[in-house]
Order: sequence, then structure tokens, then C-alpha cells
Amino acid sequence: MDIRFTESHPSTIGVEWELPLVDRDTGDLTPRAPAVISAVQERLGDPDRVTEELLTNTVEVVTGVHTTVRGATRELSGIIGEVIDAADPLDAQVMCSGTHPFALWDQQEITPDSEHYTTLIDRTRWWGRQMLIWGVHVHVGIDQRDKAVPIMNAMLGYVPHLQAFTASSPFWGGIDTGYASNRALMFQQLPTGGLPPGIGDWSGFEGVVDDLTRTGVIDGFKDLRWDIRPSPGWGTLENRVSDGISTLHEVGAVTALVQCLVTALSDRLDRGEELPTMQQWFVRENKWRAARYGMDAEIITNAAGDERLVTDEVHDLVQRLDPIAERLGCQQELHHLDTMIEQGASYQRQLRVAQENGGDLRAVVRHLVTELRESL
Repeated sequence: MDIRFTESHPSTIGVEWELPLVDRDTGDLTPRAPAVISAVQERLGDPDRVTEELLTNTVEVVTGVHTTVRGATRELSGIIGEVIDAADPLDAQVMCSGTHPFALWDQQEITPDSEHYTTLIDRTRWWGRQMLIWGVHVHVGIDQRDKAVPIMNAMLGYVPHLQAFTASSPFWGGIDTGYASNRALMFQQLPTGGLPPGIGDWSGFEGVVDDLTRTGVIDGFKDLRWDIRPSPGWGTLENRVSDGISTLHEVGAVTALVQCLVTALSDRLDRGEELPTMQQWFVRENKWRAARYGMDAEIITNAAGDERLVTDEVHDLVQRLDPIAERLGCQQELHHLDTMIEQGASYQRQLRVAQENGGDLRAVVRHLVTELRESL
């Protein structure tokens, strides 16, 4: 199978942010997305900036192509402001986290008249119906096709960093799961979800897609739901690790981290270096540790099996990436990761609000609504 890769201007970025809608009074999820999407598309005169998702309680906000993180977050802020305004007369509010604190999966509506989603649910059944989860996807442009797979493999070493700092799904159906990111483990139950398989180069990627297409697992490469994947049509590497991120500042920080990492790895390939990788079992273990312990995770940092607290690792990583961030114009956003270490990740804030309110998870929803609105 010959898969064409649209070579992009290096380090350009695009962001996709999935946003659930909740009822103003109850805090429960509400199926108002079709009406909100229609209203916002009419206001913006652009059908590509807000789109539907699997469930009618979700709006996905999609940026255009940007050279700077600030440009992307500025566009996100404007679009989400329109979403909030469109949702308001429908008694709906906008929030974001990896899961809703107390909503039940079997009470949600599947987006109608979508062959893609109908096929997904028909195949995955009980597990597919439980995908009451949200995430943020960050695309970074790559200028040469043959860089995509080596960079993807090297980026697997940073899965726990991204997972821990965006972990925002401690609750599931009203229960404290004990995990920082319950979403991470839910999503990998889908047939092509989770970590990518071991692939050596672009021809290996084409071979995997060919095998999966021929055997009916997928209809095309777009059905691969890996945590990190090439996106050939856009000419990007797409990070899908992140839970739904609760504030615009945090989206900016994570976008800056992904942009800087991909750029640094691309630069190393340009210099003729071989990119570092870790054993697949270390990568899997790291993902689990970050999902379970979040910011308190002790992660494996290299193929030798050395370990370190993820927050210490990220603090030093920010310092190492600072020259690249200066070049890309995202130093302020990248250094917000240190602020996140001080303030805690979303899952920690949610747990704290629940404790302060006697376990009332409606207070957590109100907190998430306010936090997102005030960050714009």
C-alpha cells in the first residue's frame, strides 16, 4: 500500500479540543451539541472550526494551521467564546476534562446520521458505547515523510509526561477510580486504540495499514486511534495522548511541549543522529504509571531502566527545550508547565474540590465550567 504523506512546513501546529456540554442546573451532560454547532458555524461562516463528535453532548473545536502556539490559542479562545455564547440560551455550559465526574454512559445519545460512528458502535458494542471520554489532539508539521515514524517512536518516551500533566479523569460514573486518568485506560479498549505497534519506518507503517485494511480491522489509516500517529493527509505527527484539558493555559503549555519535542527530534534527524527509543514494555508501563499516579508517577526515563519523578523530569525538560521554544516563539507557554507543577493537574484540582464539598460532584462540574471560562 502506497500512502502519500503531504509534507508540511516544519513545526506548524493545529489543535483539536473536544468539549462536553453540561446542563446549567444539574451539571449533567446535555445533548445540545447539534444546535450549538449549527449556530457557531453560521456565526463563523466556516464549517471546519466546530464539528460533531461521537456523542451529541460534545463539540470539537478545530484550529487552522499556525506557526505559533499563541496564534493557535488565540483562535481557540475566539471559537470557544462563540460556543459558550451559542450554548447559553440553550441552558448549556462548556467544560473540559477526560471524563465527566458523574454522567452515565448508557444515557448518552450517539450522533445520528453518521455512517462512521454507526459503524464504530456496531463493531465495538459495549466498549464503544462506554467511550464517554474527551481529549485534546496536537498536530505538528513534518517536512519529510521518512521522519514521521522515527519521531513517533521517539515520542513514545514522552507519553508519561503528556499523560501525567493532562490527567483530568479521576471520576467515572460518580466513583473516584483512584486513577489520575481513567480515560487513558478506557480508550485503549478500542481495537486500534492505545499505543502504536512496533514499526521501523514508513514502509512498515504502510504494511500495518495494508494488513489491517485487508483483514477488515479498519477502512483506512484514519481509523487508527493510536496515542501518537502519523496523519498523512495533513503531513503531521498527531499527539492523542492527552486527556481533555481543562484550561486554555494548559492547552497552550502542552501544545508548546509537543511542538518543541517534535522540532527537537526533527533537528536531530537533520544532523544525522539516531533517535533514542525504549523497550515497548517500558513504554506500556510508563503509560500505566502516569494514568494511575499522575504527577506523582515515577517513570522510566531510558532504555537502561533509570527512573525519576515525572515532575522533576518535565522541569528539566523545559530547561533543555528552552532554546527551541525561543526559536518557535513559545517560551511563555512552555514554561507554564512549571506553573502546572506548582498548581497541580486538573485531576488533583477536581479531587480537592470534591473533598471540600463533601463529595458533591456537581461542585466539580461547576469548578470545571468556571475554570475553562476564566482561562479564555
